Amino acid sequence: MRRIHFGGDYNPEHWPEEVRAEDIRLMKEAGVSMVTAGIFSWALVEPRPGAYDFDWFGRVLDDLHGAGVRVCLATMTASPPPWLSERHPEILLEGPDGVRRWPGSRQHFCPSSPVYREHAVRLVTELATRYGTHPALDSWHIGNEYGCSNPRCYCDVSAADFRRWLRERYGTVEALNTAWATTFWSQRYDTFEQVLPPRTTPTHPNPAQELDYARFCDDALLQCYLAEKEALRRITPDVPVTTNHLPLHKAVDAFSWAAHEDVTALDYYQDPYDPEAHIGAGLAFDLTRSAGGGRPWMLMEQAPSAVNWRRRNSPKPFGSMRLWSWQAVAQGADAVLYFQWRATPGGAEKFHSAMVPHAGPDTRIFREVSALGRELGAVPQLAGSRARAEVALVADWNSWWALEQGSHPSADLDFTETLRRHYKPLFEAGVPCDVVPPDRDLSGYRLVLVPNLYLMSAATGARLTAYVRAGGHLLVSYFTGISDDCDRVHPGGYPAPLREVLGLRVEEFWPLAEEQSLPLTGALTGGGDLWSEAIDLEGATAVAAFGAGELAGRPAVTRHAYGDGVAWYAGTRLTPAAMRTLVDRVRAGAGAAPVLPGLPAGVQATVREGADEPAARFLFLLNHGESAATVTLPEPMRALAGDGPGPGEGPVDSVELPARGVVVLRH
Repeated sequence: MRRIHFGGDYNPEHWPEEVRAEDIRLMKEAGVSMVTAGIFSWALVEPRPGAYDFDWFGRVLDDLHGAGVRVCLATMTASPPPWLSERHPEILLEGPDGVRRWPGSRQHFCPSSPVYREHAVRLVTELATRYGTHPALDSWHIGNEYGCSNPRCYCDVSAADFRRWLRERYGTVEALNTAWATTFWSQRYDTFEQVLPPRTTPTHPNPAQELDYARFCDDALLQCYLAEKEALRRITPDVPVTTNHLPLHKAVDAFSWAAHEDVTALDYYQDPYDPEAHIGAGLAFDLTRSAGGGRPWMLMEQAPSAVNWRRRNSPKPFGSMRLWSWQAVAQGADAVLYFQWRATPGGAEKFHSAMVPHAGPDTRIFREVSALGRELGAVPQLAGSRARAEVALVADWNSWWALEQGSHPSADLDFTETLRRHYKPLFEAGVPCDVVPPDRDLSGYRLVLVPNLYLMSAATGARLTAYVRAGGHLLVSYFTGISDDCDRVHPGGYPAPLREVLGLRVEEFWPLAEEQSLPLTGALTGGGDLWSEAIDLEGATAVAAFGAGELAGRPAVTRHAYGDGVAWYAGTRLTPAAMRTLVDRVRAGAGAAPVLPGLPAGVQATVREGADEPAARFLFLLNHGESAATVTLPEPMRALAGDGPGPGEGPVDSVELPARGVVVLRH
């Protein structure tokens, strides 16, 4: 179906069967075209081992098909039924302190458990056999939010699986000892059998062991996903598969998982109390799209209004749900779904908002989601179009895992905060951005930003150097290129893999005291906080210097012409105003222009290019501000949807956007 899909997570087992007739009627009224179904249905469809009861679920699928609603069918494996842990308590999680985590919520299984995987694959095989040819089936939804509640397990089953993983990675225990630098603190291993997970220790654990355990735990979760995917591919080879990720979820490497997904999917819940919620969402949306190679993606879950799991849960202000939904579409989504369709009467999420709230359809929430459903259904030509960017922001889960470990110059390094600090100036300027792993081909980008890539292989350093030499523009931030893939410091001075291209050497790290900041002098006004470095120039020129402190007068921000390109370096965490000034200057030199110059504050502009018609370009304007804004267009355009002129009216030269307003135009 060529359209922007609209709908939500459908759990009819929460209500009496007679409610389903009203559900189907209301779905038609709301413009629902797709639901996810069965996510937490394992205990109902398999109430006892091998005894299946799918009659009720089959009727649900039949009713949805009759209403023209497509189904992203879940494999039901995210929460094992009580009988499984009763018969096999060895599937349960254990923390690093050895304390077992008990059933009673969800995701209470050890990802390495062969017993869990065996029962999960058996259920998936049964599902695919029964419903693989059902006319409502659109795609498979494997698991649910992997690693949300069980990112790591430290039980004996995990320990044995970790040793297997290490043998495959290193081959010999000698290679492991070298990688982990086990000569330190007399940690040398004689056999793999001596290796344990990094359980609670008296003091600092081995950082290389911690890093490999993060990699292993991510892989253990991925193996659960792949085991189910293999069963589905065997029976339904032509049905797409996906799973829904949490945004910037530290436990799960979105880039490595995307290679195994036919479409990437994200769950995103903006905090209405956050005045920059749209910026955090923009970063997560761009990362999800980029992980999938630029293909359209799915917003699998969002809240129609309030959630239930924050300390204070505000409803979404009037118009915000629509605005933030359109933001996902503007940044490449081809599906806008919710958790969930109808509010559940009991359970841990009974106060989580739903498309049909406890008060029923005669409510603000249902009216707003229905209006959005009609609006999205009226622009099928957007489906399949793609967003493109000339700027790349580099992110790497391996470096993230290593960066935030202990025993570093500062315990306050926060990768997601640093990533967002680099992303925000681009978003505010209206400059499209991809978020890519360090091994992605960078040759098509005018500008590449590298924030806190602490862990950097020699190959990555060579790739970034070659990118600049060939004419690229590079901006690198502090504490980058310090250690190799095993978290061993590169010899030769920091940052060894990039010293040549940056034209400098960092002699010493000078983390700043809490609440301390330093003014900057030179061509860049503003200041820096959290971090500073003693930088020696080796060909680069100082753009700004520290204006106070022990490093007063020494370089803080540098520029180095190298080959046909330019490499910039920031040796401190720049304050937001200074960061915006620097990024604006760097991107101007790189020729990375905004979608529309001179946008009013708070207005976002993006472009999606047509799939069927290569010449078709769709301009999205979204007003995240609290007051109306006028946007002048570079050429006359016709409105397709939103708050501008009606679709039947002629071209316009400018658009008046109300607060939280949206308009979609075609060039």
